[in-house]
Amino acid sequence: MKRKIRTPYFEIGTKNYIWGDTVLAYAKAADEAARKYDIDVLFITPAVEIRRVAENTENLIVLAPYMDTLRPGRGMADILPEALKAAGAEGVVVNHCEKPMSLPQIKATIDRARELDMLVFACADTIAEAKAIAELHPDIINPEPSELIGGTGGGVSDMGFVRESIRAIKAIYPDILVEQAAGITNGQQVYDFIMAGSEAAGAASGIMKAADPVAMIDEMIAAVRRAADDLKKQGN
Repeated sequence: MKRKIRTPYFEIGTKNYIWGDTVLAYAKAADEAARKYDIDVLFITPAVEIRRVAENTENLIVLAPYMDTLRPGRGMADILPEALKAAGAEGVVVNHCEKPMSLPQIKATIDRARELDMLVFACADTIAEAKAIAELHPDIINPEPSELIGGTGGGVSDMGFVRESIRAIKAIYPDILVEQAAGITNGQQVYDFIMAGSEAAGAASGIMKAADPVAMIDEMIAAVRRAADDLKKQGN
Protein backbone atom coordinates (compact mmCIF):
# COMPACT_ATOMS: atom_id res chain seq x y z
CA MET A 1 0.00 0.00 0.00
CA LYS A 2 1.25 3.49 -0.85
CA ARG A 3 2.52 5.53 2.05
CA LYS A 4 0.13 8.26 3.18
CA ILE A 5 2.17 11.46 3.35
CA ARG A 6 1.50 13.74 6.30
CA THR A 7 1.31 17.44 5.54
CA PRO A 8 3.06 19.75 5.61
CA TYR A 9 6.03 17.72 4.39
CA PHE A 10 9.45 18.54 2.95
CA GLU A 11 11.15 17.30 -0.23
CA ILE A 12 14.87 17.13 -1.00
CA GLY A 13 16.28 16.50 -4.47
CA THR A 14 19.96 15.71 -4.86
CA LYS A 15 19.91 15.71 -8.69
CA ASN A 16 23.55 15.08 -9.70
CA TYR A 17 25.12 17.70 -7.46
CA ILE A 18 26.42 14.90 -5.26
CA TRP A 19 27.12 11.20 -5.56
CA GLY A 20 28.44 8.21 -3.64
CA ASP A 21 29.07 8.59 0.08
CA THR A 22 27.92 12.23 0.06
CA VAL A 23 24.42 11.18 -0.97
CA LEU A 24 24.26 8.82 1.98
CA ALA A 25 25.61 11.47 4.37
CA TYR A 26 22.93 13.97 3.32
CA ALA A 27 20.27 11.27 3.43
CA LYS A 28 21.23 10.43 7.00
CA ALA A 29 21.11 14.12 7.93
CA ALA A 30 17.62 14.37 6.43
CA ASP A 31 16.59 11.16 8.18
CA GLU A 32 17.68 12.57 11.54
CA ALA A 33 15.90 15.89 10.93
CA ALA A 34 12.73 14.04 9.89
CA ARG A 35 12.87 12.15 13.19
CA LYS A 36 13.75 15.19 15.31
CA TYR A 37 11.01 17.43 13.92
CA ASP A 38 8.47 14.65 13.22
CA ILE A 39 8.06 15.72 9.60
CA ASP A 40 7.66 13.48 6.55
CA VAL A 41 10.60 13.99 4.20
CA LEU A 42 10.70 12.90 0.57
CA PHE A 43 14.24 12.21 -0.65
CA ILE A 44 14.76 12.09 -4.41
CA THR A 45 18.06 10.41 -5.20
CA PRO A 46 19.76 9.06 -8.33
CA ALA A 47 18.61 5.54 -9.16
CA VAL A 48 22.04 4.06 -8.41
CA GLU A 49 21.80 5.27 -4.79
CA ILE A 50 18.21 4.24 -4.00
CA ARG A 51 18.96 0.92 -2.34
CA ARG A 52 21.75 2.28 -0.16
CA VAL A 53 19.67 5.25 0.99
CA ALA A 54 16.57 3.13 1.64
CA GLU A 55 18.50 0.50 3.61
CA ASN A 56 20.35 3.01 5.78
CA THR A 57 17.52 5.37 6.75
CA GLU A 58 14.30 4.88 8.68
CA ASN A 59 12.20 8.00 8.21
CA LEU A 60 12.65 9.04 4.58
CA ILE A 61 10.24 8.42 1.71
CA VAL A 62 12.65 7.61 -1.10
CA LEU A 63 11.68 8.54 -4.65
CA ALA A 64 13.32 7.73 -7.98
CA PRO A 65 14.00 10.69 -10.28
CA TYR A 66 12.62 8.90 -13.36
CA MET A 67 11.58 5.51 -14.69
CA ASP A 68 10.77 3.97 -18.03
CA THR A 69 7.53 2.11 -18.68
CA LEU A 70 8.89 -1.17 -20.03
CA ARG A 71 8.07 -4.49 -18.41
CA PRO A 72 10.47 -7.20 -17.21
CA GLY A 73 12.42 -8.70 -20.06
CA ARG A 74 14.29 -6.99 -22.85
CA GLY A 75 15.31 -3.34 -22.59
CA MET A 76 19.03 -2.87 -22.05
CA ALA A 77 19.79 0.32 -20.05
CA ASP A 78 16.14 1.25 -19.47
CA ILE A 79 15.05 1.83 -15.88
CA LEU A 80 12.61 -0.90 -14.89
CA PRO A 81 9.83 0.18 -12.48
CA GLU A 82 9.83 -3.17 -10.67
CA ALA A 83 13.58 -2.84 -10.05
CA LEU A 84 13.17 0.63 -8.55
CA LYS A 85 10.50 -0.61 -6.17
CA ALA A 86 12.59 -3.63 -5.21
CA ALA A 87 15.51 -1.30 -4.46
CA GLY A 88 13.37 0.68 -2.02
CA ALA A 89 11.82 3.48 -4.05
CA GLU A 90 8.32 4.31 -2.84
CA GLY A 91 7.59 6.59 -5.75
CA VAL A 92 8.84 8.33 -8.85
CA VAL A 93 9.21 11.85 -10.25
CA VAL A 94 7.69 12.63 -13.65
CA ASN A 95 8.18 15.59 -15.97
CA HIS A 96 10.90 17.51 -14.16
CA CYS A 97 12.09 20.34 -16.41
CA GLU A 98 15.50 18.66 -16.58
CA LYS A 99 13.82 15.43 -17.76
CA PRO A 100 10.68 16.65 -19.54
CA MET A 101 8.01 14.25 -20.73
CA SER A 102 5.07 14.47 -23.09
CA LEU A 103 1.56 14.15 -21.66
CA PRO A 104 1.22 10.59 -23.07
CA GLN A 105 4.55 9.67 -21.44
CA ILE A 106 3.39 11.12 -18.15
CA LYS A 107 0.15 9.13 -18.33
CA ALA A 108 2.00 5.91 -19.17
CA THR A 109 4.37 6.40 -16.24
CA ILE A 110 1.53 7.17 -13.84
CA ASP A 111 -0.28 4.04 -15.02
CA ARG A 112 2.82 1.88 -14.42
CA ALA A 113 3.37 3.45 -11.00
CA ARG A 114 -0.22 2.67 -10.07
CA GLU A 115 0.30 -0.98 -11.02
CA LEU A 116 3.09 -1.13 -8.45
CA ASP A 117 1.39 1.06 -5.83
CA MET A 118 4.09 3.73 -6.14
CA LEU A 119 3.65 7.43 -5.42
CA VAL A 120 3.82 9.84 -8.36
CA PHE A 121 5.46 13.24 -7.90
CA ALA A 122 4.71 15.33 -10.99
CA CYS A 123 6.33 18.61 -11.96
CA ALA A 124 4.69 21.32 -14.06
CA ASP A 125 6.17 24.45 -15.62
CA THR A 126 2.97 26.48 -15.82
CA ILE A 127 -0.49 26.52 -14.26
CA ALA A 128 -1.93 25.32 -17.57
CA GLU A 129 0.43 22.33 -17.57
CA ALA A 130 -0.35 21.67 -13.91
CA LYS A 131 -4.06 21.52 -14.74
CA ALA A 132 -3.46 19.10 -17.62
CA ILE A 133 -1.35 16.83 -15.42
CA ALA A 134 -3.87 17.07 -12.57
CA GLU A 135 -6.43 15.38 -14.83
CA LEU A 136 -4.14 12.29 -14.70
CA HIS A 137 -4.41 12.32 -10.89
CA PRO A 138 -0.82 12.00 -9.63
CA ASP A 139 -0.30 12.03 -5.87
CA ILE A 140 1.70 15.27 -5.83
CA ILE A 141 2.13 18.18 -8.22
CA ASN A 142 5.03 20.58 -7.91
CA PRO A 143 4.26 23.63 -10.09
CA GLU A 144 7.57 25.42 -10.60
CA PRO A 145 8.49 27.86 -13.38
CA SER A 146 11.59 26.48 -15.12
CA GLU A 147 13.44 29.80 -15.00
CA LEU A 148 13.50 29.64 -11.19
CA ILE A 149 15.01 26.16 -10.94
CA GLY A 150 18.63 25.38 -10.26
CA GLY A 151 19.75 28.40 -8.29
CA THR A 152 20.03 30.60 -11.36
CA GLY A 153 19.27 33.75 -9.41
CA GLY A 154 15.68 34.03 -10.59
CA GLY A 155 14.25 34.13 -7.06
CA VAL A 156 11.25 32.12 -5.93
CA SER A 157 7.67 31.77 -7.14
CA ASP A 158 5.56 34.79 -6.24
CA MET A 159 2.66 34.24 -3.88
CA GLY A 160 0.14 34.93 -6.63
CA PHE A 161 1.48 31.97 -8.60
CA VAL A 162 1.51 29.84 -5.46
CA ARG A 163 -2.12 30.53 -4.57
CA GLU A 164 -3.42 30.27 -8.13
CA SER A 165 -1.63 26.98 -8.81
CA ILE A 166 -3.01 25.48 -5.61
CA ARG A 167 -6.54 26.65 -6.47
CA ALA A 168 -6.36 25.33 -10.04
CA ILE A 169 -5.08 21.88 -9.04
CA LYS A 170 -7.45 21.44 -6.10
CA ALA A 171 -10.40 22.37 -8.31
CA ILE A 172 -9.68 19.24 -10.36
CA TYR A 173 -8.73 16.75 -7.61
CA PRO A 174 -8.75 18.10 -4.04
CA ASP A 175 -6.68 15.16 -2.79
CA ILE A 176 -3.62 15.99 -4.96
CA LEU A 177 -0.90 17.41 -2.72
CA VAL A 178 0.56 20.67 -4.00
CA GLU A 179 4.17 21.58 -3.28
CA GLN A 180 6.27 24.66 -3.99
CA ALA A 181 10.00 24.24 -4.48
CA ALA A 182 11.41 26.44 -7.25
CA GLY A 183 14.22 28.71 -6.10
CA ILE A 184 13.95 28.05 -2.35
CA THR A 185 17.24 28.79 -0.58
CA ASN A 186 16.39 29.20 3.11
CA GLY A 187 14.07 28.14 5.88
CA GLN A 188 12.07 31.36 5.93
CA GLN A 189 10.96 30.79 2.34
CA VAL A 190 9.91 27.25 3.28
CA TYR A 191 7.84 28.67 6.14
CA ASP A 192 6.30 31.40 3.99
CA PHE A 193 5.17 29.03 1.23
CA ILE A 194 3.53 26.63 3.66
CA MET A 195 1.79 29.45 5.50
CA ALA A 196 0.52 30.69 2.11
CA GLY A 197 -1.30 27.38 1.57
CA SER A 198 1.28 25.04 0.04
CA GLU A 199 1.16 21.56 1.55
CA ALA A 200 4.92 21.22 1.26
CA ALA A 201 8.13 22.87 0.22
CA GLY A 202 11.25 21.44 -1.28
CA ALA A 203 14.77 22.24 -2.40
CA ALA A 204 17.59 20.84 -4.48
CA SER A 205 20.18 23.48 -5.41
CA GLY A 206 19.15 25.55 -2.37
CA ILE A 207 20.57 22.77 -0.22
CA MET A 208 23.24 21.32 -2.47
CA LYS A 209 24.83 24.73 -3.15
CA ALA A 210 24.55 25.98 0.42
CA ALA A 211 27.71 26.76 2.38
CA ASP A 212 26.72 24.01 4.83
CA PRO A 213 24.22 21.64 3.20
CA VAL A 214 23.68 19.55 6.33
CA ALA A 215 22.85 22.64 8.37
CA MET A 216 20.52 23.83 5.61
CA ILE A 217 18.68 20.50 5.62
CA ASP A 218 18.04 20.96 9.34
CA GLU A 219 17.03 24.63 8.89
CA MET A 220 14.48 23.88 6.19
CA ILE A 221 12.89 20.89 7.91
CA ALA A 222 12.74 22.87 11.16
CA ALA A 223 10.86 25.57 9.22
CA VAL A 224 8.27 22.99 8.14
CA ARG A 225 7.78 22.04 11.79
CA ARG A 226 7.38 25.70 12.75
CA ALA A 227 4.81 26.23 10.00
CA ALA A 228 2.93 23.09 10.99
CA ASP A 229 2.74 24.27 14.58
CA ASP A 230 1.61 27.77 13.60
CA LEU A 231 -1.06 26.40 11.27
CA LYS A 232 -2.36 24.24 14.09
CA LYS A 233 -2.59 27.30 16.36
CA GLN A 234 -4.63 29.00 13.63
CA GLY A 235 -6.94 26.01 13.46
CA ASN A 236 -5.93 25.01 9.89
